[in-house]
Amino acid sequence: TPLTYLGGVFYSLTLLPGFWQHVAALNPVVYMVNAFRYGFLGVSDVSLTLALTVVVGFIVVLFSFALYLINRGIGLRS
Repeated sequence: TPLTYLGGVFYSLTLLPGFWQHVAALNPVVYMVNAFRYGFLGVSDVSLTLALTVVVGFIVVLFSFALYLINRGIGLRS
């Protein structure tokens, strides 16, 4: 839940002080929200290319990690 508040869901990231803008840039929710906002309004705080790259990157990393855990099989019943 805290990532939602720093994700720019309720405000533009340009309204944050400089330090919090840098912290928010590490939040993957920012990029999902901005891609969604660009789809509806045509306006975004970050470029659409960057937002889609970050979202796809997180999908690939997390999917790979999930496959690794499934293949490892510890704790799975057979």
